[in-house]
Amino acid sequence: MKSIEFLKIVHLRGPNLWTYRPVLEAWVDIGELEDCPSNTLPGFTERLVAWLPSLQSHRCSYDTEGGFIRRLEEGTWPAHILEHVTLELQNLAGMPGGFGRARSMDTRGHYKVVVRAFHPEVTRMALYAARDLVMAAIDDKPFDVAVTVKRLHELADRLLLGPSTASIVDAADAKPRRIPHIRLNEGNLVQLGYGTKSKRIWTAETDLTGAIAESIACDKDLTKTLLASCGVPIPEGRMVDDPDDAWEAAQEIGVPVVVKPYDGNHGRGVSLELMTEAEVRAAFPVAEREGSGVMVERYVRGEEHRLLVVGGKLVAACKGESIFITGDGRQTVRALIDSQINTDPRRGDAEELPLETIDFDKDALVQLILKRQGFSGDDVPAEGQQLLVQRTGTYAIDVTDAVHPETAQIACLAAKVVGLDIAGIDLVAEDISRPLAEQGGAIVEVNAGPSLLMHLKPAVGKPRPVGEAIVEHLFPAGENGRIPVIGVSGSRESTLTAQLIAHLLQLGGLRTGLACTEGLFLEDRCVEAGDCAHWEPGQRLLMNRSLEAAVIENTPAAIAGEGLAYDRCQVGIVTAIDPRALMPDHGITNDELLFKVMRTQIDVVLPDGIGVLNADDETTASLADLCDGEVIFFSCDPLMPRVAEHRTKGGRAVVLRDSQVVLSSSAVELPLIALEQIPLLQDSREHLVAVLAALAAGWALGLSTDLLRAGIETYRAFAEN
Repeated sequence: MKSIEFLKIVHLRGPNLWTYRPVLEAWVDIGELEDCPSNTLPGFTERLVAWLPSLQSHRCSYDTEGGFIRRLEEGTWPAHILEHVTLELQNLAGMPGGFGRARSMDTRGHYKVVVRAFHPEVTRMALYAARDLVMAAIDDKPFDVAVTVKRLHELADRLLLGPSTASIVDAADAKPRRIPHIRLNEGNLVQLGYGTKSKRIWTAETDLTGAIAESIACDKDLTKTLLASCGVPIPEGRMVDDPDDAWEAAQEIGVPVVVKPYDGNHGRGVSLELMTEAEVRAAFPVAEREGSGVMVERYVRGEEHRLLVVGGKLVAACKGESIFITGDGRQTVRALIDSQINTDPRRGDAEELPLETIDFDKDALVQLILKRQGFSGDDVPAEGQQLLVQRTGTYAIDVTDAVHPETAQIACLAAKVVGLDIAGIDLVAEDISRPLAEQGGAIVEVNAGPSLLMHLKPAVGKPRPVGEAIVEHLFPAGENGRIPVIGVSGSRESTLTAQLIAHLLQLGGLRTGLACTEGLFLEDRCVEAGDCAHWEPGQRLLMNRSLEAAVIENTPAAIAGEGLAYDRCQVGIVTAIDPRALMPDHGITNDELLFKVMRTQIDVVLPDGIGVLNADDETTASLADLCDGEVIFFSCDPLMPRVAEHRTKGGRAVVLRDSQVVLSSSAVELPLIALEQIPLLQDSREHLVAVLAALAAGWALGLSTDLLRAGIETYRAFAEN
């Protein structure tokens, strides 16, 4: 029986032997299909491409559009097809691009299929759906692609970052900054950067957003009072208790008026240009349902605008769009809304769409607006008759370049008065390119944590780089949010090497965290005993905002089974690679695969970072060619040709010469400490690799020779206390 079975699915949550990004590594058994490449399956390629015509864009090994289709026609195996179909299903569900690989294993018919994991649950669902689709194409059975993609899209909407948060994270991750990020919960709380250099965001709020400022913004009456005291134009108005009080306030202010929720958002429950007592009374319950109180304000003539202020600067502006339907003499109002408005591809319930679907039966404000025009949902407008459906809450037209400088200045002042670092300023003006004063315009609301979607995907006009503006606000002047992260791996002495480096950094005055096989340490305090040389403890260090440096040991098994806890590191160390230390439980069954696992530690060294490598181990030393940064070798043999050549090219090395540890380069030969002065080496030279590696790392980090010497001399006493 032909089938594709999943044997195991592994979530590699950080950089791994495949790629820098998180992936799912699926172990699959294709059984009898090992004898059935795609070109031997009648009609298979035609059915697959008919279901997924966008597979045409997959370049595959030919590196040209249509390359994967060519592979199908020439004959390729189901595991490879599973990889591409999984990626394409994710793409259709709103997760474009992504890494994929399919590689055979030692057992015939067994493969590893590796695909980018935007979220492990979403990608797992995509893998299973891809398996079912491929099998349906093989067996010539029906398969509903649209339903599958819809389910994937819904799951992704629920589990992935929202569009506002994602735009900031993507901007932080982009070159040249490459600011790392850690998702702190299943929602939109994200940490950008590591340790003391990190910042936190929650949608468009940051850890620079004050709680008092946010509370002020939620209190619309207080906001107006503060703005008015600073000369910011606002519409007069007040809180009201009931419909009677609302009409009384409207008479005090003078019609037309606005009735709106005290603390609503997205324009929900806002009724505009109310002229009569009946209209004001009808608007009161609509507003009351959307907030904790109701306000009545003077109606300001003009269009509603949303101005986004970040760090005291205007970065984007959108104008509201009034929505109309046009009668045809046949369809009801309800049907016209569905056929003329809700069919717009920009509309929908998905969070990433800029416009919302209008549900007449659930939207009391839409019902009220149409009622004021004498229509219900079941009435049929005459042919050519235009009816207003929606006036507020749909900011769809980008007007950033048109905002008058004086208006931009007033918006920035409003954000400053409230105290918000990021604010959505709602104002009404007939012409945004003219000063507010000359047209009677006014600021009507100041919003904390405003949605960014309207600026990222305006219905009309160009998108604005608001994510980049927020990143620049949080990390000015090119900051990258990084603390020194030192990654240590190797087949031996990696734990002691990590402990020594942590000791040196602490002695240098840095609050240092250490995750290794002996536990998790915050400075001198052990917070968790046992094996902590894996992903989760490493992440705990990087989330700790009190730490100025992190030393993380990565065992080969942890790299193969989980990936690294960090995206990049300042110093990456490999002490040795033992070809006998294979890991069949992780599918690492030969020297080549083991080398790929171990190279991961050097692959992630930053361009301005340093790789520390054992020159006495030829395999380890060969990793030097893969390092993006500088390389410092360490060796027990100062005359080794590899070290000598490295030094003549300007490289550095820590070597053993005449029973002394020497810091060596083409420009300097600096004796550091005699072996007899190192307590760790008093009884034997068993730990010499760890000592040399740690000193090389300390040199790489710019620690002084006096500190390096003192650290090595005091380590044993420190460790025993």
